[in-house]
Amino acid sequence: MPMRLHARLPPVLCVLLLGGCSSLAPRPDLPLQSAVPIAAGTALDSVIANAEAAHPGQSGFRLVREGPEAFAIRAHTARTAGRSLDVQTYIWHDDLTGSFLAFSALEAADRGVKVRLLVDDMDARGKNYQFAALDAHPNIEVRMFNPFGSRTGALRFAFEAMGSFSRINRRMHNKTWIADNRIAIVGGRNLGNEYFGASKEVNFVDLDFAMVGPVVRDASASFDRYWNSPAAYPMALLAPKEVTPEALAALRKSAGPKVAAAANQRFAVELRNDDSVRRLVAGDWPMHWTSQYRFVADDPAKALGDTDGIAGSQVLAMIGPMLREAQQYISIISPYFVPGKEGSNFLVGQAGKGTGVRVLTNSLAANDVAMVYGGYAKSRPKLLKGGVQIWELKPLPGVQSQRSMFGSSGASLHTKAMATDSSRLFVGSYNLDPRSTSLNCEQGVFVEEPTVASQLEAIFDQESSGERAWAVTLENGDLRWSDGKQTYDDSPEASGMQKFQAWLAKVLPLDAQL
Repeated sequence: MPMRLHARLPPVLCVLLLGGCSSLAPRPDLPLQSAVPIAAGTALDSVIANAEAAHPGQSGFRLVREGPEAFAIRAHTARTAGRSLDVQTYIWHDDLTGSFLAFSALEAADRGVKVRLLVDDMDARGKNYQFAALDAHPNIEVRMFNPFGSRTGALRFAFEAMGSFSRINRRMHNKTWIADNRIAIVGGRNLGNEYFGASKEVNFVDLDFAMVGPVVRDASASFDRYWNSPAAYPMALLAPKEVTPEALAALRKSAGPKVAAAANQRFAVELRNDDSVRRLVAGDWPMHWTSQYRFVADDPAKALGDTDGIAGSQVLAMIGPMLREAQQYISIISPYFVPGKEGSNFLVGQAGKGTGVRVLTNSLAANDVAMVYGGYAKSRPKLLKGGVQIWELKPLPGVQSQRSMFGSSGASLHTKAMATDSSRLFVGSYNLDPRSTSLNCEQGVFVEEPTVASQLEAIFDQESSGERAWAVTLENGDLRWSDGKQTYDDSPEASGMQKFQAWLAKVLPLDAQL
């Protein structure tokens, strides 16, 4: 399985590098900007305004599980936006789906739509030219969150990381897509093939919330907070010589053939054929409405080290009460699950009170960051002894979805979600691990609505079935992995290198970085 960039630096690097002062100059004061307010007259207005009026004080929510649908909603809303398009993401790949969405944003800007792109710089620095070119469009503004001062070169990257590790180690992991301030997509997905079921290698099992109503304005307010943060630098400040009309023209020329070639790929066909998109256009799109919700995002100052430890996690501050108040059962889906001593004690305590606690995470073979698995493995025996049920996702073809656009060679869990008592749920970017809690900026949406919560429980049931996951148990003190047909006494299908990396994380003091 190829290694992918996530909101974490390699843990070995975390051990070798010492904190230091950043070489990035402070961002000058800039005028505050706000999301374009809702109005009437766009295609999205005509579809959504009536639905909002029919549910005063409520917001509508739809779980988006399938990658093709998640892609189609983003692409269609970019194509139909009439006023604004705000995109916040950790990763934006320069592949088929990523390029298609970038070109859709460019086409929206050509129509006069105000486009704001806020991207974490850990991945974006390597695509500096493309983002600088987009920033040259008069209707597009691009900002890099917590950027590197150097824009090119691996050596410059390494030296700056060594001198600025305490800052570089903190990332913006939020993911938001907002069109016309009418519809928002929020959850775990970055922008790229593997997040939309379009990779020929490994696809992610992921989840989003599509939302309409007042909650969208909450998401826009959060976007504005990050956009106006001192950690968000305009591309024109970072790379002024590359933000030129010539660069934009060159990008159009290079992107055109790529987008044309992509038109015949399955994900583009999905965009034309997807039933949910047709129903969205027709104004007949199934949503579940409630006034019991809350959009939560960490303070962007967390990325600057202005908030510290658990106290800096506004997302965890909401998750804690939700889990404590559970009476019947708790379902947790977290690809990077490192509860540590305190988290393990809490989950075991809940199980001891009679609340069923179950967890779905990645197996070592499916985990794209093997050292994180090592951190989780430290807590696993205690959790199992304390009555917590654990399943680990298999890296099998077709696991992600029956509608995966390509026959992938494997799958990896990327969903970050929780449900309690078939009544409450959380969907967002937050992993239950120290990095999401103490270092990275995260966000999510809490909803109290039985139908949607039951849908998440059903997703857990499907993904933890023997076909898709191994149940992990303790038998006479020994770990066992079973799918109901075969039982293993060691991490199934994991390579020697994966096992070594997981062992290394168990013996080195890396927990705070995982």
